[in-house]
Amino acid sequence: MELWYTEQHTDNVRFSIKVDKHLYSGQSEFQRIDVFKAQEFGTFFTLDGLMMVTEKDEFIYHDMIVHVPMATNPKIKNVLVIGAGDGGTVRELTRYTSIENIDMVEIDKMVVDVCKEYLPQTACKLDDPKVKLYFEDGLKFVRSKENTYDLIIVDSTDPFGPGEGLFTREFYGNCYKALKEDGILVNQHESPYYDSYAKSMQRAHQRIQEFFPVCRVYQAHIPTYPSGHWLFGFASKKYDPVADLDEQAWNSLGLKTKYYNTDIHKGSFALPNYVRELLAGAGK
Repeated sequence: MELWYTEQHTDNVRFSIKVDKHLYSGQSEFQRIDVFKAQEFGTFFTLDGLMMVTEKDEFIYHDMIVHVPMATNPKIKNVLVIGAGDGGTVRELTRYTSIENIDMVEIDKMVVDVCKEYLPQTACKLDDPKVKLYFEDGLKFVRSKENTYDLIIVDSTDPFGPGEGLFTREFYGNCYKALKEDGILVNQHESPYYDSYAKSMQRAHQRIQEFFPVCRVYQAHIPTYPSGHWLFGFASKKYDPVADLDEQAWNSLGLKTKYYNTDIHKGSFALPNYVRELLAGAGK
């Protein structure tokens, strides 16, 4: 008997991976958690039937959500990560000796526990001395912070269920307040390709623009995410991610990455026309 994992990307599109083994299934207070093993993508992790991370392509997402802001401002020392229970974002951040503190806020402790057991590839640095774990609502956590962080990374699920509050005007306003005067906010920005995802992306972009003077969008190709075309939002009080990129400073660090490089950094902000039009139409 063949076992397939199938995800509904739209009413008319499905994405499937042949599964060798269903390793884990559990229901937390917030969501259903499943872990599968597949020949093509290795171990992969889903929440409420939606793909979160696979061993094979996780490096693309985690490289792009971390190294783009870090190369824009190499002086970042204090970081807040919201979501990111698989640990991949934290893993990449801990590679920077310049970072002194990483606060990670994940609403669902079971996600972290499951990833530590089944996805050590991404969860390997969650016990690093620089990392402080908080199992609570990121929306509430950030409300109490002011002028605290150099960088906030919102590595959240899609904008419904537990991740819904992380796409609101209130949340982005609180992130602005929690950042220092040269702070950077980066968030996963959904896909521009399918209508329902594109609407979420436009809504997030519109709300972020209300607070930040610098508001840019960049892209990467992530094979297991809907359409494969995925966006990230970059917002800052001061830094432009292309004009202020210090290629020499980042390259001198000697970090070995599988996806990110400073050429990709610059190129990722060159968006297709249909995406530009969606962003220009956000809020209209």
